[in-house]
Amino acid sequence: MAWLEALFGLKCPGCGKSLDSSGLCQDCRAQLEWQQAYGILFLGSYQRWGGLSRSIKYGGKRDVADLIAQEWAKGIAYHRWRLAGVTAVPTLPHRQIRRGYNQAELLGRALAKAAGVPYQNVLSRVRYAPSQTQRTGVSKASLPAGTFVPRQKVSGAWLLVDDVITSGTTFRLARKALLEAGAGQVYGACIAVKSSKALQDLS
Repeated sequence: MAWLEALFGLKCPGCGKSLDSSGLCQDCRAQLEWQQAYGILFLGSYQRWGGLSRSIKYGGKRDVADLIAQEWAKGIAYHRWRLAGVTAVPTLPHRQIRRGYNQAELLGRALAKAAGVPYQNVLSRVRYAPSQTQRTGVSKASLPAGTFVPRQKVSGAWLLVDDVITSGTTFRLARKALLEAGAGQVYGACIAVKSSKALQDLS
């Protein structure tokens, strides 16, 4: 309810201005546009769209996730990706318990619904590492090789969702596990990327 959000003085997670519509302000909605590089859909830089990621990661903003998913679905339709399903980069159980959800899964389920394809939790995370937001430099590229493992077999093309691509290491390891699960091809989707080099390294 946009009038209720305005009444309580809630701010747009995209730009910090007062909300004049549900989830995102009208200006941010107008700028919301999918991009694609190296088989990965994204909205733009973390500097511009990082607030959307934080609103979902720490606030569980499902209305924002739905808006993002609708934009990604346009990219899927444009490129005519024939997907067998959508899955998400898993988080560790204690993080999911603390928040009550996995933000990547929240986005993935919203995308599956928007694109009309099944959602499944195909991967498990079995190795601990500090959050990427708490890591810098070389440490971001040093996740253990067995961080993710398949929990079931799949086939066909799959789309792997994460909220942000920072160094690309997390996505790369999750993609490897999804291929080990049997996926013939893995596309990706994220809200924002922190550097163009991270995308290039995923090619």
